[in-house]
Amino acid sequence: MNYRLLAVQATTTLGGTGKLRAKAKTRSARADYLAAVLEYLSAEVHELAGNAARDNKKTRIIPRHFQLAILNDEEHNKLLGGVTTAQAGVLSNTQAVLLPKKTKKFAE
Repeated sequence: MNYRLLAVQATTTLGGTGKLRAKAKTRSARADYLAAVLEYLSAEVHELAGNAARDNKKTRIIPRHFQLAILNDEEHNKLLGGVTTAQAGVLSNTQAVLLPKKTKKFAE
C-alpha cells in the first residue's frame, strides 16, 4: 500500500498544506509524460519491426524482426544496443578484410 499517497489524501481532505497536493500533481504529470514517451518508443520500434518483417516477406513480426529493427537504426541501437532479445539470434559482423576480393573476371 502506498502510504505516501494516503498521507497526501489525508492532509488535503483535512485542509492541510497545498504543498503536498502540488507534489502529488507533479508526480502524476511525470507519470503521464513517462507513459507517453514509452508509448511513442514502443510504437516506433513496432513500426520498424513491421518494416523488417515486410522486407523479409513475412506477415508476422517475430523477435528477430525487433532485433533487426533496433540494431539497424542508429538512435535505437544507441538506446537499446545492449539489450538481449530472446529467440532473436545474432547479427553477422563480417570484417571487410575477410570478404573475397573482386577480380577482373568478376568485374566485367
